[in-house]
Amino acid sequence: MGNRLSKIYTRTGDDGSTGLGDGSRVAKDSLRVGAYGTVDELNSTIGMVLASDGVADDVREALTQVQHDLFDLGGELCIPGMAMVHDADIERLEQVLDAFNDPLPPLKDFILPGGGMAASCCHLARTVCRRAEREVIALGREEEVRPQAQRYLNRLSDLLFVVSRVLARASGHGEVLWNHERRRKPQA
Repeated sequence: MGNRLSKIYTRTGDDGSTGLGDGSRVAKDSLRVGAYGTVDELNSTIGMVLASDGVADDVREALTQVQHDLFDLGGELCIPGMAMVHDADIERLEQVLDAFNDPLPPLKDFILPGGGMAASCCHLARTVCRRAEREVIALGREEEVRPQAQRYLNRLSDLLFVVSRVLARASGHGEVLWNHERRRKPQA
């Protein structure tokens, strides 16, 4: 492990810059800082899911592993040229996704965010994940970003959608379905 902070504030960022993991300094609003900052936000929203009541052990185990992966991904984005997320991590996500999705009934309608606190938090994590993916894509247009970062986030958003369904069904609230018929005018 690198240097440990004995003092939390350094004042080095007071000028609007921050240090990357390789020691270089960039603006705090740079695309790279935005991307790894949103990955950090995503990790925090997954923490909200895990802090919710009624999260089954298999979901807890899967999302805890995801939190570790996201910490690695943040490190990869913070240190240009670093490789910390690999194809095997994406393949593992796909296996977990399939295991959670296989027992679910096929979707016939769109699902609204809801279905209990844990499911709602998971839907929030899914939307933050999509934003992180967009920010990684934007960064990749300007700087070198390994394709595994984007692929991991793409697969993770799918997993979070499926886990939201699992959590909603387990909570007893059930999935909240979009009512596309609500706007139709009644016949006179």
